[in-house]
Amino acid sequence: MSSNEAHTEAHTEAHKVFRGTFIHSTHSAAVQVLRNAVLGLNRKGKICFIGGAHELESLSEAWHFKISDVRQLKQREFFMPGLVDTHIHAPQYRYTGTALDLPLLEWLNRYTFPVEMKYGDPKLAEDIYTKVVKRTLKNGTTTACYFATIHTDSSLLLGEIADKYGQRAQVGKVCMDTNDVVKAYKETTADSLQETERFVIELLKRKVSVLNRSN
Repeated sequence: MSSNEAHTEAHTEAHKVFRGTFIHSTHSAAVQVLRNAVLGLNRKGKICFIGGAHELESLSEAWHFKISDVRQLKQREFFMPGLVDTHIHAPQYRYTGTALDLPLLEWLNRYTFPVEMKYGDPKLAEDIYTKVVKRTLKNGTTTACYFATIHTDSSLLLGEIADKYGQRAQVGKVCMDTNDVVKAYKETTADSLQETERFVIELLKRKVSVLNRSN
């Protein structure tokens, strides 16, 4: 958005203003680097303008901020859009970097399903889901698509945790009515349908800002 385009929005006071290097992508360029640029945020955290440093005085007048309040990024600092992870199995964070000795189907039966079966415990779910959301945010992932488990309440909890820490997320309750190896970790088809509906209804009632789906 150029400083001119920003004027199409209703002017409000810029709450925070930064000056430095900004990196993003456009329809015509995979990577565009804006050096010595100025970016303003409103109180909702939305970008309200971006322009060149040579426009600083006029931007200050238009968006009602003091030039002395502009935060100058350091030489090696830059802003970029948040990362988007389109496939995260949140319960598997518990053993990240381990249990890599088997092919997929054997790995699921020996490691994944026995672990995911335990997420009916809300304390365990809260602990691991909090860790995965905080770690992904720390690494720059501001949008994530999470797969939870077959447990409705802990899946709801994952949505609440993502919302609590400000991560945009799609959160899905897993549906699984077949599991011949770990037989304790499955639902009946009827239960799966019923619990999926409850998951969607309950998450919408809680008015969290994440998107909802069932996997």
